[in-house]
Amino acid sequence: MTQIFLSVAAILGGLSVAAGAFASHALREKISEQSLEIFETGARYQMYHALALFIVALLISRTEFPHPTLLASGWLFIIGIAIFSGSLYALSLTDIKSLGAITPLGGVALIAGWGTLAFAAWNLKL
Repeated sequence: MTQIFLSVAAILGGLSVAAGAFASHALREKISEQSLEIFETGARYQMYHALALFIVALLISRTEFPHPTLLASGWLFIIGIAIFSGSLYALSLTDIKSLGAITPLGGVALIAGWGTLAFAAWNLKL
């Protein structure tokens, strides 16, 4: 799992930088200011949680038998990024308002990722 989470974290982090640059250079004149803010929020949260996933991977690499909640935390961050940031990107680019109803599900996954990470950290044996 360490390699998977490290690789996915690096990819998501790099894509977050690319998304931010895309928003700043290519989208600034093409979409409304509100849509641009929505897109940038997706990129920002993607980066925050790519870094969180990276930390999860490092913690997994330091333990012989990682706690299942540590693994769950990593998967929740990946799922949360896909749903939260993905729906914000799609909302800002398509202006389909119903996509905003999906975003909170991604937020719940991200919050659950932090919760399971806290639980795993409490039980961590380094």
